[in-house]
Amino acid sequence: MKTIARVYDSYGQASQVVADLEAAGCASSDINIIANRYVCEESVRAEQPSGAGAGAGIGAALGGTAGLLAGLGVIAIPGLGPVVAAGALAATAVGAAAGAATGGMVGALVASGVPAEEAEVYCEAVRRGGTMVSVRVSEANESRALRIMDQHRPIDYISREADYRKSGWTRFDPKAEPYTPNQAEIERLRRPYMVDRT
Repeated sequence: MKTIARVYDSYGQASQVVADLEAAGCASSDINIIANRYVCEESVRAEQPSGAGAGAGIGAALGGTAGLLAGLGVIAIPGLGPVVAAGALAATAVGAAAGAATGGMVGALVASGVPAEEAEVYCEAVRRGGTMVSVRVSEANESRALRIMDQHRPIDYISREADYRKSGWTRFDPKAEPYTPNQAEIERLRRPYMVDRT
C-alpha cells in the first residue's frame, strides 16, 4: 500500500476529491482529510441553506452526509491549531504529540510514505488555510487515485515551497502559532489562482 497526499486551496475542492475517491471504490478508512477550521466554518456559512438545523454535526454541515466526511470533527494539532479532520492520519499526529514523540503531523505523513519535503510544505499549507487529502492505495489503484486527486487542481508543492521561502520560511514548525482567521483569509486571497500539477 502507498499513501498519496495532496493539498487544495479550497475546502470545496478537497471534499469533492474525497467524494470522488469513495465513488471510485476507495475505502473511507483509507482516506484522510485535514482542513483549516476557519476555512471550513467559512464554507458552512457560505454553503449552508438558511434554516438548516443548528444541531447538525460539522460533517453534515460541510456536505458529508455519508462516508468519511460524515465523521469530521474538530481537533488541535501542534503547529496547525484547530483543524477539522477525519481519518486515522490526524489521530496519529495528535497521539504522537500527546506522547511527546517527535514528528507530529509531518512525522505521521512521512511514516505513511509521503516524502519529507512534500510533508513539510503540505503541513504549512494547511496551517495557512489549505485542506489536505491523503489516501492509501494499492499499486493497482495508484494511477486512478492520482487522476482523481490531480484533476481537482491541488497545489504544486515545489512552487508553493519557493513562494514560502521568499518570505523567510525554512520548514514546518510545530511550535509556530497557528494562523488566525484573518491571516488564513489574507493568505487565501493572495492565491486567486489554482496551480495545476500537469
